[in-house]
Amino acid sequence: MPQKEESFDKFVEELQQEIIDKEINDFNEYIVDLFHNPKNWGKPSNFTISHSYLSPRKKTMEFYLTIKNGIIEKANFFTDGCGATVATGSQTTLLLEGKSVEYAEKLKTEDIENALHGLPEDHKHSLDLAVTTLRALIEKFKKNRD
Repeated sequence: MPQKEESFDKFVEELQQEIIDKEINDFNEYIVDLFHNPKNWGKPSNFTISHSYLSPRKKTMEFYLTIKNGIIEKANFFTDGCGATVATGSQTTLLLEGKSVEYAEKLKTEDIENALHGLPEDHKHSLDLAVTTLRALIEKFKKNRD
């Protein structure tokens, strides 16, 4: 019986590696790492403002920002989208932390895509989802501040 378990474990390990290799071929190592190990994932216990957006594709992106003196100290996200959307949300939060609200307001899809080292055409919708959500959040923040 132990031989069968070892053989099954080896099969699973090889299959997992094949899947990761295909993902890297379809995307790149950086994106694959971000969607398997997202940074700043989930709703934090304390934040200044959040906003959620449901895209026409029926995928949600939500950002949570902790802002002090106009600087984004912490950025978190949640999405129910695909792996590319997880990577995009994660990368967006990495770009925001330590930056001003004005920087966040001007962030473009190209900025996120460049930081991801490219994104296949059929997954660029995740960039639009992130930027649309972020812009609505910043608008909400500015309204609440005034």
